Amino acid sequence: MKKILLMCAAVCAVFVVSSCKSKESAYKKAYEKAKAQQTETPTTTTTPVQQVTTQTTVTPVTVTPVVDYSNVPVRNEDVSFVEGSPLKQYGVVVASVTIRSNGVALMQKLAGQGYNSCVAQAQVNGQTFYRVVACSFDTKPEAAQKRDQLEGQYPGTWLLYKK
Repeated sequence: MKKILLMCAAVCAVFVVSSCKSKESAYKKAYEKAKAQQTETPTTTTTPVQQVTTQTTVTPVTVTPVVDYSNVPVRNEDVSFVEGSPLKQYGVVVASVTIRSNGVALMQKLAGQGYNSCVAQAQVNGQTFYRVVACSFDTKPEAAQKRDQLEGQYPGTWLLYKK
């Protein structure tokens, strides 16, 4: 019985080994076929393409951001005009000095730069201050916009409302 079992195992082993053997010729044929396809040059026909040009007009859109200046702080002071251009309701104050000649010198410098500047006098807690106003406006939004522009050159710029 052992001999028969051993014989069957040997036959099975020979069968398994012979069936797993790869066919080299099948791989060779597939390789040659792929190589032939790779070397072939495709033949294509081209037809001229007709170009169509259309003219379009582009109108640029400018968007102006809406800024709310209602919350911009404004100091209410009773000031008197000292020198320069007349002071309107809202002034953009770039400096506040205690010596009048310093205020007038800065006002003249601003006037040389094209601003309608002036100097206004204010009494605060018994002390006299000279407010150097770069420009003044009738409306708060205009004054706030100019204050934003001058803030880089004159830090601490603020708005004055003339009582």
